[in-house]
Amino acid sequence: MWSFIGQGVLGTLRAAAVAAVGAIVLGIALSLMRSSSIAWVRVPTAVFIEFFRGMPVLLMMLFILLVASTQAFWAVVIALILYNGTLIGEALRAGLAALPRGQREAALSVGMREFQSKILVEFPQAFRQMLPIIVAQLVVLLKDTSLGYIVGYNELIRTTMNNLASFYGNRYLFSLFVVTLVIYLAINLSLSWFARWLSRRTASGGTRGKKGKGGDIDPDQAILMAQASGMARTSERTGGSI
Repeated sequence: MWSFIGQGVLGTLRAAAVAAVGAIVLGIALSLMRSSSIAWVRVPTAVFIEFFRGMPVLLMMLFILLVASTQAFWAVVIALILYNGTLIGEALRAGLAALPRGQREAALSVGMREFQSKILVEFPQAFRQMLPIIVAQLVVLLKDTSLGYIVGYNELIRTTMNNLASFYGNRYLFSLFVVTLVIYLAINLSLSWFARWLSRRTASGGTRGKKGKGGDIDPDQAILMAQASGMARTSERTGGSI
């Protein structure tokens, strides 16, 4: 039984890991394209972001599974990449916009092109400042892997609450629920702790534990923002009953 549960945990972590890497890469690309000064690059990117940011994740999973005829794993991963990539892209774009204009002017004054300034000077600072929010969004991404239950992907919930519950019967249903809950709490609380630690570690000026100075981002606020986004999507999926 524990071996079977372990396979479900690995399935959840595997989907979350692949989707996290893809979402970060997509978010970086979208943030650079969305902040471009070229209209034919910026405008289509804005339309792409608004479309996929407003699309329910479960609907995207079902669409990819049924229309593209992919495996359940890739239906889950691609949908998570598209949705979370747009959110991470907007967070990084906000970080770029929040930088002092003197950063770009200094880069241009030493002979850099606008794109070079954005890649070599501005973007590394914006990524560092928004890193806690990105990690907090990845916590939400991990939770959303549970939607793979609907499309037939053998992640943790489908393994415990469906396969094992069907095998052992309703007698052990509550016990399996508790095991699933504890595993999810352990993983998510560990990632939340990592987000807080990372925020203090990457604080501006190399200082730790100082909030509200030098443009630092409060990690608790970052996690609350990401969790609020996740709860809003859950409310939409359940018809506003939450």
